[in-house]
Amino acid sequence: MRTAIDTNVISALWSGEPASRGMAELLMRAKEQGGLVICAPVYVELLAYPKATRTYLGQFLASTGIVTDFLLDERVWQEAASAFAAYAQRRRASKEGASKRLLVDFIVGAHAILKADRLLTLDPERYRTAFPKLVMMP
Repeated sequence: MRTAIDTNVISALWSGEPASRGMAELLMRAKEQGGLVICAPVYVELLAYPKATRTYLGQFLASTGIVTDFLLDERVWQEAASAFAAYAQRRRASKEGASKRLLVDFIVGAHAILKADRLLTLDPERYRTAFPKLVMMP
């Protein structure tokens, strides 16, 4: 069972946020159950974390066994596009105005649904509407 990881999980671990309690255990369990993966946009967001460097990020990923999927195929982009378009349409129909979510969330969700078996995130509600079939790691 391959687990995709959202940026917020790793950044919360790095900063020691209260929301990260138990995340190290969850990551270890997920690794034992089949492996860990991040998509390229998560890598990019992690590199923007304060004081993160390519060396630090590379060492962290290697030490935790997290693989980076830098090659996102057309299916991932099409899935992300469909989910983002549906989200934008819902926002317009509800008169809530312009989109508030970032496109990267939809790429992370599409990658997780097509290239992994589940997603580990600190914000599962963010993904449930756009990707109702996406399994969240408890």
